[in-house]
Amino acid sequence: MLVVGSGGREHALGWRLSQSPGVEEVFTAPGNGGAPGSVGIGFSDLNALADFADENGCFTVVGPEAALADGIVDYFEDRGLGIIGPSKKASWLESSKIYAKEFMARNGIPTAEFASFDEPRKALVYAGSLSYDVVVKADGLAEGKGVVVCHSKQDAESAIDAMLVDGKFGDAGRKIIVERRLDGIEASYIALCDGDSAIPMAASRDHKRAHDGDKGPNTGGMGAYSPVPEMDGPMSKRIQDEIINKTVSCMKSEGTPFRGFLYAGIMIDKGRPFVLEYNVRMGDPECQPLMMRADFDLYEYLSAATGGGLSGLPAPKWSSQHAACIVMASGGYPVRYDIGEEITGLGDVPEDVMVFHAGTQQDGEKVLTSGGRVLGVTALGDTLSGAVSRAYDSVSKISWPGAQYRTDIGVRP
Repeated sequence: MLVVGSGGREHALGWRLSQSPGVEEVFTAPGNGGAPGSVGIGFSDLNALADFADENGCFTVVGPEAALADGIVDYFEDRGLGIIGPSKKASWLESSKIYAKEFMARNGIPTAEFASFDEPRKALVYAGSLSYDVVVKADGLAEGKGVVVCHSKQDAESAIDAMLVDGKFGDAGRKIIVERRLDGIEASYIALCDGDSAIPMAASRDHKRAHDGDKGPNTGGMGAYSPVPEMDGPMSKRIQDEIINKTVSCMKSEGTPFRGFLYAGIMIDKGRPFVLEYNVRMGDPECQPLMMRADFDLYEYLSAATGGGLSGLPAPKWSSQHAACIVMASGGYPVRYDIGEEITGLGDVPEDVMVFHAGTQQDGEKVLTSGGRVLGVTALGDTLSGAVSRAYDSVSKISWPGAQYRTDIGVRP
């Protein structure tokens, strides 16, 4: 197996895949200081990745959205190499929020009302005319940080100016969406798709804001847990039927079949599920607790998804235990932060608690920080509070100068 990416999600996927009977060896590109078989090839170097996969007889799974948006799946398939993930065109569901919202609108998939803009004046007039609070979103990929939840017209004006005038997100923010702000219960609903059908993964929830109490700027995710009590059988079935299955069916009818992980960020508002956004890959950090709870052969399902074979497999089995992931980040994340700090205490963590590496690198016998989100400390427990407690107990054993983390993962604001 070749797992493309460098984060905690890729470490978790590689760890779970290494337990599949049909997998002889796992490589991760570029990997990090803890992921299995790190080979140091950047995920934008499609030719080098394909050469490596070809020479080593690898089946490839792709983690980061940027590689999918660059067309890695199309490139590998053109070379006859086994890979799971959506095509470049299908990846527009994530790489362009405007495309995704227009797709949902024309196919009757429930989402918040919206308008798109590339001129600040028109966006400001529109936002100022509304009687409700809004969310302002950059159209393109912004590493999970291009969404501003506004609580006033002043917030909306500041967000619009930051994106369209100041260019805060570069090309990703040259076009924006202004949409109605939904309130309710938020969760991550992820399914594995083969172009015709979709098998749901277990429900999960992440915490995107940087600070306790759901305060501060959006990040790539500061922690996650699974299962989610509010996502019971009837609600999960409704999301599967009204959103996931309909998305897969409509993508196919529009000539863009979707294969790979389809992630719908869901808001349950007044008992009805709405799509906040699509992602076209496994979530991060949702992947970490999901892989801890997975009790099935992941490789079997990934390989079946490449050829329309998911309908012949049973529903994946999940541990009855709860799993919680606490993200430890560099001080100052998601804005400015230092790297190159030595991480201590990793050897003091119990063996049944997984420390998934993200922004780390090896330096001889040392492990150093190399990014914003550094580690995802993930534990199982018979209850959510038990899993959270065990994860935080392990977090307390790990340190480096400036390390930061939320202390309220598992608590819904």
